[in-house]
Amino acid sequence: MTTQLANPINKLSFVTSRTAEARAARDHLAALYGNEPEDEADVIVALGGDGLMLETMHRFMNRKKPIYGMNRGSVGFLMNEYAEEGLLDRIRKAVTTTIHPLRMEAVDMEGEVFTARAINEVSMLRQTYQAAKLRVTVDTRVRLEELICDGILVATPAGSTAYNLSAHGPLLPINSPLLALTPISPFRPRRWRGALLPNRSRVVIDVLEGDKRPVSAAADHIEIRNVRSVCVEEDQDSQSLVMFDPDHGWDERILTEMFRY
Repeated sequence: MTTQLANPINKLSFVTSRTAEARAARDHLAALYGNEPEDEADVIVALGGDGLMLETMHRFMNRKKPIYGMNRGSVGFLMNEYAEEGLLDRIRKAVTTTIHPLRMEAVDMEGEVFTARAINEVSMLRQTYQAAKLRVTVDTRVRLEELICDGILVATPAGSTAYNLSAHGPLLPINSPLLALTPISPFRPRRWRGALLPNRSRVVIDVLEGDKRPVSAAADHIEIRNVRSVCVEEDQDSQSLVMFDPDHGWDERILTEMFRY
């Protein structure tokens, strides 16, 4: 869902990556606009690249703090262009998108249960030279009895331009009620290229022959080793708020990627 904030925006709090360029930008912008404590700010301004933006979205999840990113990193797909002048006016005109993360529940070979949230994707990857063997269940129905592959991932619309795109998965408009289920280097069935699922789906991926073919699971930056099974579904009770300039919002960025190839 995309909206514009109704409340007045006057107080900013700046967060940065560890690069000298980002920290210099923070110091300069703080001198121009002030730098309020995070709890008192109307908007969090993130200065860095996509890695910092994901970290900031996780950090402020469910705190009702909109995040406006400006690129002081390398890729910057999740960021607005960096400019020092008129920052408050830009933020007041920005469009806010509500992002719901995925919730991963992973069970390892010892039976221990781990939970984590992912804004981009939940991925499973083989840990050794041997291909993984996986069984895929969607909403209690087994859809693939055996998938032999390097791995598999479930991506949100926000994450469809990241690892999912590199694995030849589909790009999803940001407000589409869909998830991408994408194999990574599938060997059998060789022609299977994944699926588009309703975002209310519950995906369970079981590891077959896990003792012989170990698999890890990752929710964004959190990794669990030697998993036995992974359950993935959208967490409608959690959200992050991301702001984009109206002439270069998330939908426009994804459409640009769709027609780039």
